[in-house]
Amino acid sequence: MSAIFDLLNSSMGKELIGGVSKQMGMNKASTASALGSVMPMILGAMGNNASSSGGAAGLLKALGGSNHSGGGMLDNLGSILGGSGIDENVMKDGGNILGHIFGGQEGNAAEAVSKASGIDSGMATNLMKAAAPFLMGYLGKQMLKNKVSDQGGLQGMLGGLLGDDNDAQKDIASKVQGFADNDDTVNGLADLITTNNKKSGGIGDLLNNMLG
Repeated sequence: MSAIFDLLNSSMGKELIGGVSKQMGMNKASTASALGSVMPMILGAMGNNASSSGGAAGLLKALGGSNHSGGGMLDNLGSILGGSGIDENVMKDGGNILGHIFGGQEGNAAEAVSKASGIDSGMATNLMKAAAPFLMGYLGKQMLKNKVSDQGGLQGMLGGLLGDDNDAQKDIASKVQGFADNDDTVNGLADLITTNNKKSGGIGDLLNNMLG
């Protein structure tokens, strides 16, 4: 099982699931299931970007920035998710992150998640915007802790989070990133996400079981 499952099943991950479900009016099971598709896809996209020296340098710079270095939103997760709405700056940051890693195809990523998870596309978009800064904060903290400073270290860190699912998630993400230049459809991407979730054990389904 990939380390992303351990992250989502940690107290911090459960706080994210509980907070986001409350803020967006979703039940915890739907939130967990959708995050089980969203977060691996985001990590897969980051992994694809990190495969080039320029992409890796850009990601390392972003992870070392003030928004994400040492934890970012993780340090204030309770206050960010405990009010009447998720902080506007967090959502804006999330939108910027998604736009960068998916190369402007984040709308199609959200549509695919929507169809695969059974939530509407607006909620899928907002869920992705909330998840992206959370992941960046976690990665920034891990980068500092493990003294990751180069492309190889970054690729190892991203691959370690996805474990055996690394190649499959990078493939899904690459289809989203190159959506404008290939023959894939949103329905096809949704089917691929669903099939991979079933094959890999379904992080979302496992979370649903553990959350009751």
